[in-house]
Amino acid sequence: MIEGRRTAALEGITPVVEDYLKAIWSATEWDGPPATVSSLAERFGSTRPTVSATLRRLADRGLVHHERYGHATLTEDGARLAIFMVRRHRLLETYLVEHLDYAWDDIHDEAERLEHAVSDMFIERIDALLGRPRADPHGDPIPRADGRVSYPGDAGPLVDATPGVYRVVRVSDSGAARLRHFAGLGIGPGATLEVRARASGRRDRRSVVGPAGRALDPEDQQAIIVRPAHRSAGEGTLGLGADRGDPSS
Repeated sequence: MIEGRRTAALEGITPVVEDYLKAIWSATEWDGPPATVSSLAERFGSTRPTVSATLRRLADRGLVHHERYGHATLTEDGARLAIFMVRRHRLLETYLVEHLDYAWDDIHDEAERLEHAVSDMFIERIDALLGRPRADPHGDPIPRADGRVSYPGDAGPLVDATPGVYRVVRVSDSGAARLRHFAGLGIGPGATLEVRARASGRRDRRSVVGPAGRALDPEDQQAIIVRPAHRSAGEGTLGLGADRGDPSS
């Protein structure tokens, strides 16, 4: 189990390092591009030289693979610690929404602060209190205590969806303003969206209509993962789903 093996591995690892591991892991979680020096510098509001120096330190500790001008990927140890931190973060976000009445656009930064401070026992207690939830308020899966992470087998990006009716699986939590925007449109995990074909000859061959009857612009669509609304679990063709987990298991 991750929570039983991580104590020695985390000795001397700072919150900054934990955040880097989490960011590198999360970059490809939904088939996004791997993390780079530039993307990490933007993510943390830092400079490229600072990010490069941090990645070198992580590589020296056996947590990251990184070649100059290349992508940053995690070693088995790095992935294990990243999943440990992701589990903490997403359980804390869920707890803040369900028990402390936080809005879903207010929880990310709060969970970022708490995840480095609370004990393993606290995380286990809130997991039990919440009923072992499978996903956080944005729809991201919560890793289990043994490191496994389960994804819907028929989920995929809304931008790739063909005409039909879909349910929202996940909304990107990359910005509070966008989350507030989606809340105003009634869009969150479980919401229904319709992808409609447009007449031939139109440059935009499809449109996406949300619960309030308003069309979603392409930028909105990029932030949403969906699954077919009328397909039984495991039969989909959008194709991101899998059961992934602790690389050592």
